[in-house]
Amino acid sequence: MTEETLDVVAVGAHPDDVEIGCGGTLARLVQQGYRVGIVDLTDGEPTPASSGPEVRLAEAQEAARTLGVHKRVTLHLPNRRLFDDFEARVALAKELRRYRPRLVLGLGDRTPMASPDHYQAMLITEAAFFYAKLTKWDEHFENLPVHIIPASMHYFLALRSLSPVQLGGVVVDIGATLETKIQAVACYRSQFPPEKHHVLQRIRAFNEQQGMAAGFSAGEVVASPAALGTRDLMGLLFGPAEP
Repeated sequence: MTEETLDVVAVGAHPDDVEIGCGGTLARLVQQGYRVGIVDLTDGEPTPASSGPEVRLAEAQEAARTLGVHKRVTLHLPNRRLFDDFEARVALAKELRRYRPRLVLGLGDRTPMASPDHYQAMLITEAAFFYAKLTKWDEHFENLPVHIIPASMHYFLALRSLSPVQLGGVVVDIGATLETKIQAVACYRSQFPPEKHHVLQRIRAFNEQQGMAAGFSAGEVVASPAALGTRDLMGLLFGPAEP
């Protein structure tokens, strides 16, 4: 893996957030020829069933290979004590300047009854998106060149929600990559041992429900924090015309 430009960077608080929230979308983007990366803000440790960070990092790399992504970076921010502060914003903004994505996918909401790190990751990602383009601040970013990211979208860890669709939300067709997504999530054996395989079934059912709402066999919801527009309504609705 070399430090080449990426088309898409997905950001999670912990290893497995991205896989659960938008793993099918990332696998589909890889199939379509885009260069895709993942940034985990923490290593997810400590965690109850893992024997240490080396195990979780190995699982994360296996999951990345399963999805086919081109780069995975783990930052050294603290799990369970993740907060939106200046150092966290700069750490992520450096990676966005380094890999220069066209699209950033970040967590999109709180996760009641789950880790508060997810909401902090949302705030950090929004700030880093802005910090990546700021001039006259090179001393904080190792002189990495500024980068204006054209687009940002949110993904959701909304397995307990009846309706995760937000304003500006769309359903990405992951019918061709649902199995790949489930396999990637299952790479986290420390998080999903056999007695927790019902969670994999829940993820599958959730994505099937979201996809069927849009006429697909499976789907993932992503949403834009800004208004979406199109210059090609028919292309938006029906895809590119056949050559």
